[in-house]
Amino acid sequence: MRTRGRLTIKMFMPRAVKVKRPSQVSGKHLNKKIKVGKEGREDQGGSETPVQKEEAYEDNKQLEEEMQAVGGSGGLTESSLQEDVHKSDLNDTVEEEEEEEEEEEQPVKSFKKIQRWPEPGEPVCVMCGRYGEYICDSTDNDVCSLECKAKHLVQMGMGTGADVFDHKDNNGDERTQPRLPAVNTNGVDEREAGYVYRDDQFISDLTDEQVQRIKRELIIETQGEDVRRPIIEFEHCRFPATLGGNLKKAGYEAPTPVQMQMVPVGLSGRDVIASADTGSGKTVAFLLPVVVRAMEKSAHNASSPVALILTPTRELAIQIERQAKELVMGLPNMRTVLLVGGMPLPQQLHRLKSSIKIIIATPGRLLEILKQKAVQLDKVKVVVVDEVDTMLKMGFQQQVLEVLEEVPEEHQTLLVSATIPTGTEELAARLVRDPVRIAIGEKNQPCANVRQILLWLEEPSKKKKLFEILNDSKLYQPPVVVFVDCKLGADLLCEAVAKVTGLKTVAIHSDKSQRERNRILRGLLDGDFEVVISTGVLGRGLDLVNVRLVVNFDMPNTMDEYVHQVGRAGRLGHRGTAITLLNNNNKRLFLEVVKRVKLTGSILPPQLLNSPHLHEQQRREKQKAKQGSDDTLVTKNNLLDIIRKHDRRKK
Repeated sequence: MRTRGRLTIKMFMPRAVKVKRPSQVSGKHLNKKIKVGKEGREDQGGSETPVQKEEAYEDNKQLEEEMQAVGGSGGLTESSLQEDVHKSDLNDTVEEEEEEEEEEEQPVKSFKKIQRWPEPGEPVCVMCGRYGEYICDSTDNDVCSLECKAKHLVQMGMGTGADVFDHKDNNGDERTQPRLPAVNTNGVDEREAGYVYRDDQFISDLTDEQVQRIKRELIIETQGEDVRRPIIEFEHCRFPATLGGNLKKAGYEAPTPVQMQMVPVGLSGRDVIASADTGSGKTVAFLLPVVVRAMEKSAHNASSPVALILTPTRELAIQIERQAKELVMGLPNMRTVLLVGGMPLPQQLHRLKSSIKIIIATPGRLLEILKQKAVQLDKVKVVVVDEVDTMLKMGFQQQVLEVLEEVPEEHQTLLVSATIPTGTEELAARLVRDPVRIAIGEKNQPCANVRQILLWLEEPSKKKKLFEILNDSKLYQPPVVVFVDCKLGADLLCEAVAKVTGLKTVAIHSDKSQRERNRILRGLLDGDFEVVISTGVLGRGLDLVNVRLVVNFDMPNTMDEYVHQVGRAGRLGHRGTAITLLNNNNKRLFLEVVKRVKLTGSILPPQLLNSPHLHEQQRREKQKAKQGSDDTLVTKNNLLDIIRKHDRRKK
């Protein structure tokens, strides 16, 4: 564990410690100037920051000018003035030196109860919320004391934490602590090893027919030139030992289909456009290439970030950073930073002063920080855009493009989502060069692991049906996520469910503070809530691993949103159920609902199948397809016939 740098301490220095500039020349003030300017530099050796050196130089320069002015008017010399000062204030100087020595040698706080609470903008302990005075070297998180560090290491699975209290200060700046052993690969230290992905011998020995069979069975489709073969096990990547150990410790024993194909392609440096079911493991599929790229030794300043991950929501960014920290634990100089709105900006700016390798951000907050020139993206080697279909829609699109303008032209781009509509894919294709397109399962279709139930209900009957679902022992599996289309509706429905069913219910939406949303999300994952009423904030990307039942109380506005929300009930291969309530208010989506949901074998309500709105949409689609087919059949032989037909229509 280490204390914060001198520059950081200066930023949050208590008022009692600050030394004001003297308004007039006096012996006491002059003596302090000389001490800080000369003796202070000798005590610190070469550890001063450029800012401190500049301030010391200005202080000495001002001192010399003041002395010259006094000497010219009163005939005083520098030596005589210093002698008088030394005699008059010798006791003050000794006391001041003792105070400074005591301050410098102040031991690390052992228990959280003796640590103060943070002031606005100061770092916060990850365990108790007090002032995060120290940084845990093993995890790079802020802690307030040895007690919280020990608890943090236990929570992260890095030992019992008991030996934390046995270690003493080395030099007042660095605090020793147990580290994960860095295992050498083939006798080469990981810090020096240059990782290059190559197909494992087992993968190379497979015939083309065997590879195609694997892809067919796992429904892996790829487009592009020289596409890497999919791996079967993570060991086939031959990751550095610590990274491989972190993978296993985080529970990733075997790769999912999207990881099997995307990881080797990403590790080889290719641009990727990937779509896969919700809950299929896309996050780790792009994080592994990101971490490996960030591990590369570079000639430029180590403090420059080399990887950037953009997400549309704060919750998704928080989840991605948590998974990234699991993978980089124990790797040297692999720090991450979370830059999202709704959380204190000073704390994020403070974090950026560390040596950051990976940025996880929402576009709006990142642009705000870029305008302040608090971070530069000129060394970024790899960019990930998660939920790319949302990120390239109006509202996010311009922000994403502005961010990418700050990134070097030579970089790797990974674009991922569960759904990538044709229009979005065309725009996404402009952001990549010679990409490999990867599609897992049926493209833009709901997750196959989720049983979908569609019920036709008019608006007044929807609440009663929801209560019946929550009282049905066969369907009800807490926690249940209920999606609605507006924030007021979420709050009102939350009150109604809690009152009628007596279940522990909570509402989450964008009007809630980020701290409150984090608390609710944490409670949902820990099983503290039985029902969570949510707007779309929980609809994308989040691993709600313990959720088995989703209810779309209000049908989403688009089928892509429907696919994402339904997917919350089928994470990482688990079976789940999604119940959707719909009526004529959703008539605009009838045709898409039938086309996408019918393929899964779900029974559609007769009111939907017999709806005149559906029949009209089907008729228009047939007419449009017929016109499209006429256009595609234009040849040299029938061109004159088509022209004559158009002439007859005009008459």
